Amino acid sequence: MKKKEIYRQKLLQNEVKPLVKSRRGRGGGTGQATKSQLSGYLSRRNFLKMGLVGLSAVAGFEIGSVGLMYMRSRSLEGEFGGVITAGELNNFPPGSVTEFPNDGFFLVRYEDGSFNALYRRCPHLGCTVDWVPEDERFYCPCHGSSFDETGNFDSPPVPRALDAFPVAIQDAMVMVDTSRMVRSGDETQNASRVK
Repeated sequence: MKKKEIYRQKLLQNEVKPLVKSRRGRGGGTGQATKSQLSGYLSRRNFLKMGLVGLSAVAGFEIGSVGLMYMRSRSLEGEFGGVITAGELNNFPPGSVTEFPNDGFFLVRYEDGSFNALYRRCPHLGCTVDWVPEDERFYCPCHGSSFDETGNFDSPPVPRALDAFPVAIQDAMVMVDTSRMVRSGDETQNASRVK
């Protein structure tokens, strides 16, 4: 055993006097520590160890909970980040643009009957674009860029076209997969457009 531990045990058994004087003031005590005083003794080192363990536990809990929330959000069915049922095929007439504000996209049905789901976020700064039916264009309110009904951009400072989501038709229902984004400029962007 270490000398410090041996000394502490002897103090508890009242075999030796403590090395420090009493803090009670002049002549106010014997200078010996009692068992009750030493049993609650917490050294600076032990205090720092306990504090470090506590902070580490809190940090580990926070990191773990954020990780679980991230994984959970990627598997939601029927919510943004999953497959969304937009509606029946007949509810979207050719030449229409339907906004889904809670789901984050516009569903565009072209004159030829094909569909495209365009993401509502501008690729420049992430502002929410608006559809203006009179002009048949999407406009970004942050910097004035405009996009046509296919999502292609007309003017800078936006660097590329609007992103899209894959669209599928199952049993006369239009389904939009918001878990997979098709970036503009990819050759697969046309794959998001379905008849």
